[in-house]
Amino acid sequence: MTTADDPDQLEVQFAQWRQYVRRRPELRRSDADELEDHLRGSVDELVATGLRPDEAFLIAVKRLGRLDDLSREFAREHSDRLWKQLVLTGGSDDPVVDERSRRDLVAMVVCALGAAVSIKLPELFGLRFDQDFAFYAPNLSLFALPWLAAFLAWRRRAGPTLIGALVALFTLGAVAANGYPLAADSQSYVLTNIHLPIALWIVVGLAYLADDLRSTRRRMDFIRFTGEWFVYFVLIALGGGVLIAFTVGTFQAIGIDAEDAVTQWVLPGGMVAAVVVAGWLVEAKQSVVENIAPILTRIFTPLFTAVLLVFLAVLVWTRAGIDVEREALILFDLLLVVVLGLLLYSISARDPLAPPGPFDKLQLALVVSALVIDVLVLAEITHRISEYGTTANKAAALGENVILLVNLAWSAWLMLGFVRRRNPFAALERWQTGYLPVYAVWAWIVVLVFPPLFQHL
Repeated sequence: MTTADDPDQLEVQFAQWRQYVRRRPELRRSDADELEDHLRGSVDELVATGLRPDEAFLIAVKRLGRLDDLSREFAREHSDRLWKQLVLTGGSDDPVVDERSRRDLVAMVVCALGAAVSIKLPELFGLRFDQDFAFYAPNLSLFALPWLAAFLAWRRRAGPTLIGALVALFTLGAVAANGYPLAADSQSYVLTNIHLPIALWIVVGLAYLADDLRSTRRRMDFIRFTGEWFVYFVLIALGGGVLIAFTVGTFQAIGIDAEDAVTQWVLPGGMVAAVVVAGWLVEAKQSVVENIAPILTRIFTPLFTAVLLVFLAVLVWTRAGIDVEREALILFDLLLVVVLGLLLYSISARDPLAPPGPFDKLQLALVVSALVIDVLVLAEITHRISEYGTTANKAAALGENVILLVNLAWSAWLMLGFVRRRNPFAALERWQTGYLPVYAVWAWIVVLVFPPLFQHL
């Protein structure tokens, strides 16, 4: 490039433009790259005529045309693209892209089969999926997530150092799931079942970020991937449930009991394979269904905000205390996690350059309501611990609520500044992506430190 007068500032402008373009559902990544190449060439030509880089960039963007108009024009010209992208192998006019799609499909099938085979291996040692729940519950994520990480690492061409780190972390997860003699009714056993999948999902995130581990944008992409993966997985699970019901029913109609075969083979194998298939779908079909999760976020944010505000109003009116027994702790923590998930996914799907609007104020109300509930729960937990002593459940809940309190408090502050036009939206984005390792560290602490620390509880 000849744009050397202020390359850093110019690259910032290109990065903002690229981020906006890649969020357009009408354009694939290859199309966005082509547009960027055209834009860079135009900037270079204008700089060569004597313009400053920032002036050249603005003029080049104007020449390119308004992006919304361009996207609509592009969609009209390629109206067949959406259904083509639903075909398993390709739909592109680029043979290189088609070949990569076929290779991704083969890699996904291999990893999905690997997950399905791995969950059957314990049967060689006499462990049955429908009987040995105490073994399968903590190990279930270990049969699926390493294969999803393998697919992502292969797709991103991860280096040997990262691959070694992934293997080491999944091995550590296997130790956490099987290395402690935990009773099935112990609190530590339940906590391991809840926190180990979280810890291992962050390991999957390392495979996803293999091409740029420190990038804020790539971390936000992983958050987006997580939301879309969940949507796909739920859809596959619902379809699988219907398939199983029809399979059992049709065979039963001819006098054959297929329930045992389905329970032993189709259900466990299909469940772990679906984890890999959902990840492949997110990677391969981004421009087709990636708008589902933002739509769900728009629907459920006002609903959750209303529920939390009503809950707080009733709590003040009745002056009732908050129950901090195990079921209630799990319920409140799940509620706070859902609120955080709504916040994270709305951030990942939002145009960072757009001005604050009514939905941002609604999210601020949601975060503040969740923050107040978190403070009340923390106060009750602290009181119970000081009066009756600690347990594994209460210690885990205390740590998780402190972590969520810090996140929600600073998020509320940043959102307030953004709504008042004092902070850029990028500050909130950087805070959330930078906070991800905190969740990973706490999840690993719970699965590795809590079992020996609370071995009698």
